[in-house]
Amino acid sequence: MQIIPSSMLPERDEGALRQFLQGCRDAARAKGHFQIASISLAVKHIAPLAVLQSIYEPDELHCYIERASDDEAVAAAEAVVQARFDGSDRFASVKAFAQEILEHTIAVGDLSEAFTGPHFFTAFSFDDTVSEGAAFPAATVFLPRWQVSRSNGKYGAVANLKVEADTDIDSLVMRVWGAYRKFGAFDYLPEAALEDVAASPKVESRRELAPGVYPAAVCRALEAIEAGAYEKIVLARGIELEADRPWQPLDTLNRLRERFAGCFTFSFAGGEARSFIGATPERLLQIRNGHLLTEAIAGSAPRGQTAGEDAKYARALLESEKDLHEHVCVRDSILRRLERVGVQGHAEPHPQLLLLANVQHLRTRIQAEVGESVHLLDMLPEMHPTPAVGGSPREQAVPCIAELEQMERGLYAGVVGWFNHLNEGEMIVGIRSALIEGKLARLYAGAGIVKGSDPDKEMRETEMKLRALLDVLAQG
Repeated sequence: MQIIPSSMLPERDEGALRQFLQGCRDAARAKGHFQIASISLAVKHIAPLAVLQSIYEPDELHCYIERASDDEAVAAAEAVVQARFDGSDRFASVKAFAQEILEHTIAVGDLSEAFTGPHFFTAFSFDDTVSEGAAFPAATVFLPRWQVSRSNGKYGAVANLKVEADTDIDSLVMRVWGAYRKFGAFDYLPEAALEDVAASPKVESRRELAPGVYPAAVCRALEAIEAGAYEKIVLARGIELEADRPWQPLDTLNRLRERFAGCFTFSFAGGEARSFIGATPERLLQIRNGHLLTEAIAGSAPRGQTAGEDAKYARALLESEKDLHEHVCVRDSILRRLERVGVQGHAEPHPQLLLLANVQHLRTRIQAEVGESVHLLDMLPEMHPTPAVGGSPREQAVPCIAELEQMERGLYAGVVGWFNHLNEGEMIVGIRSALIEGKLARLYAGAGIVKGSDPDKEMRETEMKLRALLDVLAQG
């Protein structure tokens, strides 16, 4: 990637913009290949979700990720370039696609802060391959036309433009300059917020995606565990809600972010009016400035109605032999898989409590230094799926999941995130999630099955996890 220092374009005016874009067109002509012009700007204030809501188009790709407790959010939409892949080499294919695009990218602007420069947004399904007609492919990656972000009290906007040898520079300048003025002082007039509350969707029906399957699947898994086939397997169930009118996925997302500030709230849209949204507690992988952070999250208990009841549940979780065993399986697997790609992870000595609005988990943070020695996308095939959503040993457990669950997971328990040219990125696990498509909402939740699991208890645990989205959708 070529970086043009801001000092070479000191004046932020139409003339400087035209000069930069003409240079990009000259490069496209000289190389015989389109160029991506990436322009980053610091702005005084911008609210990423409000921007996304105000210009939301159901048929456009978009990605939104926020963790309110970290004071960080990013929204991106309208693919300038995109690709879809299937198969076991999908992670490598996404990496190769991004590297090729970056070879033909020229970046300029305020590039010293978080979320500046070109960022790629991606979603990977749980399985390496998906059935024909699936809502999302096994891998989707796109470079957005626009991106806005908030990070630790600082705000930024990025515009990515495809410049061809015959691009009309005047019209491009007008479009970019208009966007610059718009994002510099964004006028929040989201029409959806002005709609009559009575027009909100109402749930008319609910059904299981695989009726009667889950308790029997848990029993079969316990028999396999007893026989030594695997140590742990995660089994999920899904439900489908039908409303009286199409859902508004970003309205639902806004309610999720308000209720679950400690989670990553996310939305990934692949076009065709389909959105995958959720509030996940689970970070798969983060790399910033050469520092890696991941987490083992496994073992669950309800939240109490009173302080005393809450503390009782917490103590029982911390002393639960079954939950501690499940947690250790996840932690040790992550450490082993990091080591396979040459990364030495360091885990906290004891699991801590992760307290969410409706559930509490055992969590162990794992950190490492990676620099640029290992690309983030090289780690994903090893890290995904973790035993928290797949099983252990992975090679024995994961192939059994589809037959036991009798449903296709799609993006549920898959990976949603972003990465950039600096080998930085954030990848989260798509759990506590729903696929929104018109009037239909398909909700998913799972539980880890180990020796000592009880089918009735696991059913209650999945219902507790589903409740997070059920309650929010019901508010509609």
